[in-house]
Amino acid sequence: MAEIKPLHLTEENKQDIIKQVCRLCEENTALQEELTVIQEKLEASDHKVKQLEKEKENLETKYSVETCNSNSTEQHTSEQLVECSLDLLQEDDNHNTNVHSQQRFFQEVNPEFEISVRLRVLHNLVIKYASQGRYEVAIPLCKETLDNLEKTTGHDHPDVATMLNILALVYRDQNKNIEAASLLKDALAIREKTLGEHHPAVAATLNNLAVLYAKRGKYKDAEPMCRRALYIREKILGADHPDVAKQLSNLALLCQNQGAFEEGEKYYLRALEIYKKRFGPNDASVVKTVKNLASCLLKQNKRVDAENLYKQTMNKV
Repeated sequence: MAEIKPLHLTEENKQDIIKQVCRLCEENTALQEELTVIQEKLEASDHKVKQLEKEKENLETKYSVETCNSNSTEQHTSEQLVECSLDLLQEDDNHNTNVHSQQRFFQEVNPEFEISVRLRVLHNLVIKYASQGRYEVAIPLCKETLDNLEKTTGHDHPDVATMLNILALVYRDQNKNIEAASLLKDALAIREKTLGEHHPAVAATLNNLAVLYAKRGKYKDAEPMCRRALYIREKILGADHPDVAKQLSNLALLCQNQGAFEEGEKYYLRALEIYKKRFGPNDASVVKTVKNLASCLLKQNKRVDAENLYKQTMNKV
């Protein structure tokens, strides 16, 4: 192996190396400063992009609403806003309460009352943003619309009640049940005053209120609202309408949660009869009601009847 000879540097060589090191240090410092400036510019650009995206989103929303406003006179006044409602849940139900899930966001029923196209569009936008968990967009959109409506139509107007109902359901999906209940009470008062006490929209609001009370364990407070909603729907829609069956199921669950199992069983059986007649024995609503009924029977120690019902649903889900 060849011997490595030590490198002998002259004083001049050393000075040259020192100068090169100093120059490299200066260049490194300059590059670091330049990099910092670039990073700051990049951050500023990202912030600007986000602002522009938000402005673009706001403009698109405004454009959608204005477009529908301009076309609303050309469309049928029978176009209706889809009203939102909930089903009460059994205590042992593994229902997914994640508000970010689009598949489970807002179980919808038709309130069967005429509504402006503008509110229908806003309703869809709110659902879109809320289902994505973007409440920072959904809530201000609701509030701004409410403010505009109250300025143009006054507080006691069906459109105001509709927006109150939508905002309440957004709050509900954030588990802000007290705030949601307050909004729904306001919406209920407006609808009773403007639409009449026996209107389907009143029933929808009563049902939503009943659900909120039930979620807080206030079953006795929820029950009269649920019974009144059932009375309205039977009166307006007829005794064999699916919305009546849904209300019967809600009432059955309220009774069941209060220990009134025989009464709950009676309401489940009525709901089951309506669903089977309307949709056939294999419909999802039939299967769900059968399971709820079987659970109610188990709590009455009617095990044989409950097992027979469970067997009916085993191959239908």
